[in-house]
Amino acid sequence: MLKPTVTSPTPAKHNDTAHLDRLTGGAFSAPTSGERAARVREWLQGNPEADQLAEVFKELSARDKGAAKLVREKLDEAKRSKGQEALGAEWAAKAQTLLDLQKLNMADALAWQRDAAKAGAPLSKEPLVTLKTQLAERVRVIEDLQHRVQVQREAAVLLAQRIEVLSTKPWKDAQAVVDTLRTDVEHWQTQATELTADANWSSVDMKFPPLLDASRGQLLVVWDAFQGALAMAVAAAQDGAAALPPVPVWADELRIARGVPAEAAPKQAKPKIDPEVRAKAVAVVREALTTLEQEVGEGHGKASAGAANALRHALKEFGKVIDDKLENQAHAALAAAGELEGWQRWRADQLREELVAKAEGLLKRPEGQTIGGRKMQESLRTLREQWKQTDQGGVPNHALWKRFDEACNEAHKVVEAWLEKIKAESAEHKAQRLALIAEVNAWAEANRTALDDDWKGFNRILHQFGDRWREGGHVGEKTFAELQPLWKAAISNAAAPLEALQAQSLALRHAMIDEARVLGDAPMLRIDAVKALQQRWQAQAHAVPIDRRQEQKLWDAFRKPIDDAFNRKTAEREKAETALGARDRVVLDAAKALEAANASGDAQAIRTAMAALDAALHGQAQAQAQVTAAGAQESAAKAAAAESEQNQPPAPEETAQVATENIANEAPAEEGSAAEQPAPEPVVPPKPAPKPVVAMRGDDRPGMKKEAPAPAAGRGGKWGDRKDSSPRGGRDGRDGKPAGRQDGFGRGDDRAPRQAAWQEAPRLGDTAFRAQRDALENAQQALRKLAAQAHGEALTQLLTAWEKRDAALVPSAQDLGGRATPATRTAWVQALGGTAPAKAPNPQEALLRLEMAAEVPTPAEHLNARRMLQLQLLTRRNDPAPAQTWGDDAAAVLAGEFSATDARRVQNVLKVLLKR
Repeated sequence: MLKPTVTSPTPAKHNDTAHLDRLTGGAFSAPTSGERAARVREWLQGNPEADQLAEVFKELSARDKGAAKLVREKLDEAKRSKGQEALGAEWAAKAQTLLDLQKLNMADALAWQRDAAKAGAPLSKEPLVTLKTQLAERVRVIEDLQHRVQVQREAAVLLAQRIEVLSTKPWKDAQAVVDTLRTDVEHWQTQATELTADANWSSVDMKFPPLLDASRGQLLVVWDAFQGALAMAVAAAQDGAAALPPVPVWADELRIARGVPAEAAPKQAKPKIDPEVRAKAVAVVREALTTLEQEVGEGHGKASAGAANALRHALKEFGKVIDDKLENQAHAALAAAGELEGWQRWRADQLREELVAKAEGLLKRPEGQTIGGRKMQESLRTLREQWKQTDQGGVPNHALWKRFDEACNEAHKVVEAWLEKIKAESAEHKAQRLALIAEVNAWAEANRTALDDDWKGFNRILHQFGDRWREGGHVGEKTFAELQPLWKAAISNAAAPLEALQAQSLALRHAMIDEARVLGDAPMLRIDAVKALQQRWQAQAHAVPIDRRQEQKLWDAFRKPIDDAFNRKTAEREKAETALGARDRVVLDAAKALEAANASGDAQAIRTAMAALDAALHGQAQAQAQVTAAGAQESAAKAAAAESEQNQPPAPEETAQVATENIANEAPAEEGSAAEQPAPEPVVPPKPAPKPVVAMRGDDRPGMKKEAPAPAAGRGGKWGDRKDSSPRGGRDGRDGKPAGRQDGFGRGDDRAPRQAAWQEAPRLGDTAFRAQRDALENAQQALRKLAAQAHGEALTQLLTAWEKRDAALVPSAQDLGGRATPATRTAWVQALGGTAPAKAPNPQEALLRLEMAAEVPTPAEHLNARRMLQLQLLTRRNDPAPAQTWGDDAAAVLAGEFSATDARRVQNVLKVLLKR
């Protein structure tokens, strides 16, 4: 007997892989992952079926995750597309159902689009796009019908008012417009009929058809009465025996036409009644009337009904006794009470129906819009309170109350489930808090001091315990009242070591605050002691942490006396600085004058004010020189006067005394201290000035001349270099020595002693120094701005002269600046006057040379010409460069034709050339 052959699954799997490889275009046999992904993308572009995608993904996911990801995305897209199609079909059926209804509910139609969007239906694809448009159009038609009903109602009211107004005018006026009124009434009836005949009239809200019918009936009644009265008026006018119309105005008019006086019929007088009976009746009726008016005014429906019955009984009993005015007031109050009672009953039922709908809607919500337990509890409590308030103002409705109570009881099941959940969570949170309290107690027993004196870490752990307690979840008020004392005791026990250390730190800080006050109150502030005290404070603050607010208050108290001392010192310094001297006042006045000149915008005035300020800054040294010179002149005058008084030459002792007095008078002294100076010493003849040492440069070797300089070792000069050149050559060009250095050490040939370029002057105060500095900076900025404006105006005038070919408009050489010489300006004037030289270059070429001289860019369309001109200039070795001939080139451009483009290029060029 032959055994059945068992087929191995490996060849089948191999065959499936080969089949899938052929299906995907060689994705399984691709050598690299990149090629495999590329072939998978190419295969996916053909939109394969979902079964094929699943097979390829199953085999490929074990080989290449990256390529399998592409297939998985395609599968997900296909699933989404299939789900979108199913959703689209479902919501399309719902929309079609709504459209097929003869009476469309607008709320359902408006909610369809919202619910479809929430469900994820493809509203931007067909057929939902068309259905959405159809629903929106039908809703718009229904809303239009409702609006037209309101318009028709207003039109009916206006027509009735027109008819009533005609009843107050002569009947002939009414007869003149009766045809127009008839046309308007017929037109209104036609429009009302069209509204009711519309296919969507059944979908209109239920309150609108009764409104239209009421308006129609009222208008027809008024119109028929008006036509009948007008016909009677016409007949009465034609026949004197005919009946008069019921319209009072028309009846009076016809009576007057017939010659009958229009007098009102006298009222029948009431019989006389005893005054006491009348007073008693009026009191009873008025009391009942006052009660009813009060209840109606406050809106009490039940009380107003009882007061109305009381007033009716009073009127039935005393109606014939009271006067007409009181009777009319009573009837008006009864009418108001009846309206209030009816309105309140209707309004109360309407409010109850709304509350029932809200109660039933608490559970009838779309998926994903459930209400939480707390919100459900608050909603039920609010609804029941509103029902109680409604019952207080109207007659109770037991049927609606039964529906409302059943809906509230059903919704309260959610609240009960939520309460059970809250109870379980509260028990869990209570257990967690008890565990935290036990953990804090254990930590407190194990950590009676900070590890490595890290009290900040100790405090941080305490704060972490506090955060965990606050985040421990919600528990009931009773449970929290039980746990809170345990927590406070545990955290206080854990924080006891830190609190003891903080108490010591507070004592030390208060002592340092007192020490800071002593330092601050001292007449002289010791900076070293203040620094040492601040370092001690910082060390204490870093070592022991305390509450941030308390630490800030202590720091403010510690810093205040020291800051006050520094502020006092600064105030004294500023007070000394603000005490202006004579020189400061002069400088301040000059600075203010310079600021005024800056504001005027006059360059000459600004320069004059700058010179005045500079003179004020150097005026003190000059004043001192003048005082010294005046003192010397006075001493010389005194000496001359003393010599003239003596006829004979004085003795040697007297001569020495006079010389001594002259020297004492010539010596400068401070004001107010000349009388207190001691007697001067005898005059010592001055020593001759030492001969200045002159450094000689030469060769001091034997046999060589000292005057001949030694050749520099290792330094060779280039051909054409000057022999007397020096790397530090002066500006005067003499022996390479710098100009202005006359001190005898290679600084000049006269070897005169060095003189100071400035004289000693007192230092300016802070106010004067800042004022003169700001004034000078503003003046320089104003001068630069004025120079730029003048430069721009000069360029504008030059271009205007070129455009108008008027040489008289060319600005002066001073306005053009120092770069434009008088010869250049003359050439420009001649070019504008038509007398330019014959060998002048081409204007375009000259303009290119100008742009090369100014190194400004050339427009794109002229770049080739500029490059060609640069190549040509390279071959002209002896020709001057464009930077040397820009004046002549500008004259050549001005001699040519004017164009706006060339004018902009010339302006850009001259803006640079005239500024350099």
